[in-house]
Amino acid sequence: KNWCTRWFFIIYSLWLCPVIIIFKKMITNQIIKIASNTTNVGLTNKYTFKSVKKNPICGDLIKIELISANSKINSMRYETESCVYCEASASLLAKKIKTMPIRIIKKELNHLKNGFSDKVNINFSKKFNEFKFLINKKNLKRINCILLPIDAVLKALK
Repeated sequence: KNWCTRWFFIIYSLWLCPVIIIFKKMITNQIIKIASNTTNVGLTNKYTFKSVKKNPICGDLIKIELISANSKINSMRYETESCVYCEASASLLAKKIKTMPIRIIKKELNHLKNGFSDKVNINFSKKFNEFKFLINKKNLKRINCILLPIDAVLKALK
């Protein structure tokens, strides 16, 4: 027992503890709160537009269904096999595009996607202002995860 306990503390202090500290700094409570909103999770097989998108870098996968009427999105449903950043982005996106005209959604999401770089601050529209918590310099390495739901919506609306 004694040698096992010592090895556990050695491994914990040298490897696991720094990893936990890094993740605590990257993933804020606000991101977890957004990601935990499951209101729009679950596919219904009732859709106007459908898309599946996979992130080739990390393997995150998202499936979305959009229901539209009168050129507006009435709802977005999704399922993911992904990290917390992709989950948060999908949850936020589903909430934000509801009742928006499709042409505005395309314009705003392309602006959001194409305007991002580590050297430039994005001017977020009021509707997508909450994405500032996700798209920032701290989460730069996870940008592909964050943009995956946006890419999926744009692919569905093509």
